[in-house]
Amino acid sequence: MLISQKCQYGLRAIFELARRGGSEPVSVAEIARVQAIPPRFLEIILGQLKQAGYVVSRRGAQGGYLLARDPADIAVGEIIQAIQGAIGPVHCLVESAGPECPLFGDCVFLPMWERARTAISGVFDDTTFADLVERAKQKERDPAASSAAWGI
Repeated sequence: MLISQKCQYGLRAIFELARRGGSEPVSVAEIARVQAIPPRFLEIILGQLKQAGYVVSRRGAQGGYLLARDPADIAVGEIIQAIQGAIGPVHCLVESAGPECPLFGDCVFLPMWERARTAISGVFDDTTFADLVERAKQKERDPAASSAAWGI
């Protein structure tokens, strides 16, 4: 399972909003600049995230985007699902394979694929944007210690 470039941009946008603390709206141009995201593409992604209820927008000269919820209440997995859909290592786990797969319903690999999906989803669902902001702060304080703390 690959995370699409669009999804990576969405994750970085949410991270940037979380990192800013939510007191003031952040412009599309500023998010794009700091997170190296094409501004026109970012507008589309933020529109999708707004529709899904993860961000709110403010109009005007001091307008921009804010998180709709606390970063501690937004899991990475939620954003991935909002942007690119269900997470899974194979097609038959995220959509109905039906007649496309002659082994559907009797596949010896299915339990293994399910365990892989559960493991991957667990990492994404157990990581909040508050966790990522804290990791970024740790990295600024001590680059070597932050990698060890995350098992990297």
